[in-house]
Amino acid sequence: MPQAPLQQFYIPEEQSVYLLNHHDAQKLKDWVALCQAQLTQLGYRDIELIGKGAYGFVFAGSVPQGSDSVHYVFKFSRITLPTHLQERLEEEAFMLEQVSHSRIPKLITYQRARGQSILVMERAPGWNLEQISLREGRLSPRLIMRIAQQLADILKALRREAGPQCRPVVHGDIKPSNIVFDPLDESIGLIDWGSSVFAQLDSELQFVGANVMELMSDNLQQTNARLGDVYFIGEEQLNGALSSPRFDEQGAAGTLYALASAQSCRFGHRAIPASSLGLPMEFAKTLDGMLDPNPQVRRKAGDYFLSAMPRLSKMVMIDLPVSLKTPLVPVWARSSKQEIDTVVYSSRKAFLREANVQETLNDVNDVQLDRYYKQFMQGMGETEKAFLAAVSRLGKYPVVGGLAVRWERDGVYIDSSLNLHDPALKPAFIEAVNNMVHLARAIHRQGVFKSCLFNARQTLHLERLALDEPFYPEAKMAINYELSAVPELEDRTRQHSYFEDGPDPEELLALPQSIMDILQRLNDIHHTGMIIFEALPQHLKIHSYYRLLDPAKEDEFRVLLASILACVDQIEGLGVSGFMKMPYKDTRFFTHLERQPEYYYPRDPRGYIKQLAQ
Repeated sequence: MPQAPLQQFYIPEEQSVYLLNHHDAQKLKDWVALCQAQLTQLGYRDIELIGKGAYGFVFAGSVPQGSDSVHYVFKFSRITLPTHLQERLEEEAFMLEQVSHSRIPKLITYQRARGQSILVMERAPGWNLEQISLREGRLSPRLIMRIAQQLADILKALRREAGPQCRPVVHGDIKPSNIVFDPLDESIGLIDWGSSVFAQLDSELQFVGANVMELMSDNLQQTNARLGDVYFIGEEQLNGALSSPRFDEQGAAGTLYALASAQSCRFGHRAIPASSLGLPMEFAKTLDGMLDPNPQVRRKAGDYFLSAMPRLSKMVMIDLPVSLKTPLVPVWARSSKQEIDTVVYSSRKAFLREANVQETLNDVNDVQLDRYYKQFMQGMGETEKAFLAAVSRLGKYPVVGGLAVRWERDGVYIDSSLNLHDPALKPAFIEAVNNMVHLARAIHRQGVFKSCLFNARQTLHLERLALDEPFYPEAKMAINYELSAVPELEDRTRQHSYFEDGPDPEELLALPQSIMDILQRLNDIHHTGMIIFEALPQHLKIHSYYRLLDPAKEDEFRVLLASILACVDQIEGLGVSGFMKMPYKDTRFFTHLERQPEYYYPRDPRGYIKQLAQ
């Protein structure tokens, strides 16, 4: 495979291809096309890009076999990575060869072609559980138990001293997106073995198969563990402990908790405990134990989980009727003809950090950490991390709008404008919004958090050759807006202002007075929306979402938006500056609530349904 001259085509999860500058976006498209062409030449059909991560890209394809097709997954390592990181794909192939289990897709082959590593594996049928969670919201208690029983079975198999090395294997990155679920028989497949290693310690934290010489070597004094997803791995793995099967127990616990609560991380368990999620009491308390801050409690609960799941999985469980949840803050849903590629931009996050917290990850040199630092999560309490992750989860839906959360001594004040562009996703989206509110109520401090959700496909890109040159918009460039079909009622006393919270301490770009004057005039027209200027050395991004609520003012509104563009050549300096306007003030107030109340699956589910019917 010819080496594409690609310097930077890893897109972090939060980054949309529509936020890349033209040059980088084109490089990405060219490289994906190159991989697809290569696989087609090798005889594979129906090639599609199905995933991307810190170390490479994942494609799917098939090979005709008689009247049927056999489906495969192809993993390409990023050819711009340092050699020791490219070699990880070969190590992944080696580790995958060590494990044999019906719920683990098998290795087909590993090969190198012109300096490019390719790993070929079986493809597990179905969808990954993160996709299902986003579509369905909280998974039913019955389904959680079904998944838990299969996960426990995999964990037991990995603990056995298997393969030619006779050592337990640690997967190291168990999370919803690494578990493929087949709805036909509700079976799971554990994928992505890029973080897997041989365990250094067994489940009792004793050295594995170590002779005296090994014990004296450096190999057992420092961890061989890889860093899995920091949203799901446990404390020991995060802090560089020697690898053990306990790592995967933590990944499994975080995964089951996230699926049961409709979250995208494990951090919310203090505010929204497993005992509040309608799970069977024995299982819920086991899960809470596995997520406990005390390591001894975690280990005891982990042992109980593995020993009790065969029995717990035989419980008679049925799917209980689910009523549509009421959103705790307003949510509007309407169908949209345009495709939405939502990106979340948040500011004022620094106040969520705890003072004097020891930094644990400074010395870890790992690509995965990049997004962790970008999220400002280091140094935050568990619930603060969960709150930020809950806001990020909103951005995984086709939604535009904004959010302002203000914490005071007496409780939490939330202003929001959340416009979902796919009504079919509304029940799951409401659960994501309500989780965000529950987590906000459990945070005790004073400050403001603001977040804008915009469609990256609408982002305008302006480029310049040097830092001392101005940015000039192209002739046809315009800031898009939606128009309300009829005037929406306006109450002057409830108008929300662009300048509601004053200047933002985390936004470093000072806009020219000309643009500030235009925003002041825009502020007097009844509309909702946001605009963010992101100035980089050679690239200016203008993110926006506007909906005009007074059609009579359309001409004036359009002229003001054009005037903003005409003034961008006056922008100096680097950084970000953003302004947001809600349709009107509709502040919702919530008292502080440390944790959600207990709620368990009924002992007699059929009797419970009869009671509901009566």
